[in-house]
Amino acid sequence: MTPESSRRVLIVEDEPDVARLIALHVAELPAAAHIESDGREGLRLALAQGPWDLLVLDLNLPGLGGLEVCRAVRAKGYDVPILMLTARGSELDRVLGLELGADDYLTKPFSVMELQARVRALWRRAALRSPSHGETLPASPEFLQVAAMRIDRVQRKAWIHGHELTLTPREFSLLWHFANQPGKAFSRNELLAEVWGYGHDGYDHTVNTHINRLRKKLGDGYIDTVWGVGYRFQAPP
Repeated sequence: MTPESSRRVLIVEDEPDVARLIALHVAELPAAAHIESDGREGLRLALAQGPWDLLVLDLNLPGLGGLEVCRAVRAKGYDVPILMLTARGSELDRVLGLELGADDYLTKPFSVMELQARVRALWRRAALRSPSHGETLPASPEFLQVAAMRIDRVQRKAWIHGHELTLTPREFSLLWHFANQPGKAFSRNELLAEVWGYGHDGYDHTVNTHINRLRKKLGDGYIDTVWGVGYRFQAPP
């Protein structure tokens, strides 16, 4: 995470009044805000002019929708916190955004207090998972070896039999969380709270989707389903 005085926020929002309101109140946190109204240009800026400390993406954007921008940013391996904005109340939209890699969402209209609280929470969680930040949990090792798998927390990379795995930032965070506590069964709500950083009910599908993708990349034996509880990580037999 960048020092507070140097934080940079990219706001991709096509409603000028909403964009200016967000920029004004993000500046109080403090942070310097850049506003872009087009999704395609927003994606270009997100990738070319980083690092950013926060991306605020509206769901409906000209050029390229917010979900597509989010997907593209995560596909490039960027772990920047992403806050989605939506005027829709549909749970499906929120779940889809979270599955594509968004960290949180905010439904319009929103209060200034809620906006600032969610942004602060995203930055706290980013600081805790950043290997270069002083708030990184001191008890966590830098490397883990589980059977043929080696995991590097600093580089955020993992290998099996020497072959590097292609993991999204969220998949790596999930893998590291599991591997730090092998044999422990985690419920979906626990994983949402501890890996995603929030405890919303009704987003089990988000966890299931990420677990299924991670299983395909790890192969058989590493992640078991514990019926009636959730999931458990262990070395394959």
